Amino acid sequence: MPAQLSAPRRVLLEEPLSDEEVARGLVRGDESCLAAAHDRWSPLVHTLARRALGDEREAEDVTQQVFLGMWRGRHGYRPERGAIAGWIVGITKRKIADALAARTRRAELVASAGAVLVLADPVAERPEAVLDRVLVGREMAKLPTSQQRVLRLAFYEDLTQTQIARRTGLPLGTVKSHARRGLHQLKHGLRREASG
Repeated sequence: MPAQLSAPRRVLLEEPLSDEEVARGLVRGDESCLAAAHDRWSPLVHTLARRALGDEREAEDVTQQVFLGMWRGRHGYRPERGAIAGWIVGITKRKIADALAARTRRAELVASAGAVLVLADPVAERPEAVLDRVLVGREMAKLPTSQQRVLRLAFYEDLTQTQIARRTGLPLGTVKSHARRGLHQLKHGLRREASG
């Protein structure tokens, strides 16, 4: 009888790694432990991201970022501070917050671009453009003079922030701050007008 048949059969299925084993392996740089962590916790991460963001593609992006962040930051994991699942949820919350902040920045850029388009529309094309201009002008007048100046140069003279810095003699960082704060106040003022 061949030796192969007389030997006891080995079970090919291995016991799954415990959370602690996955964590230790991950810290050591064991890619199979990263795969095990992904298999075990990616459904949770994806669900949290989808619920918070309401968008499947963004949830997929966040899930990928979480596990990439885990891998890159694996040396910073400290088991004495808590279980690996808690660490993963913490990373997930930070990545969701980053995604929400990026969404807000994109919305502000769209709003500011929309404000520029409203200011640039010829009155003849849209009768309501007159009202838009009055409202924008009223809100602009409420801004500090420095912010008004920067926004007027950007909107009416179509200057870049670098060009505005050169023309006004202000540092570029100051121009950027004035533009950002001015747009923020302008947006909130116009929102109040629209809802009031």
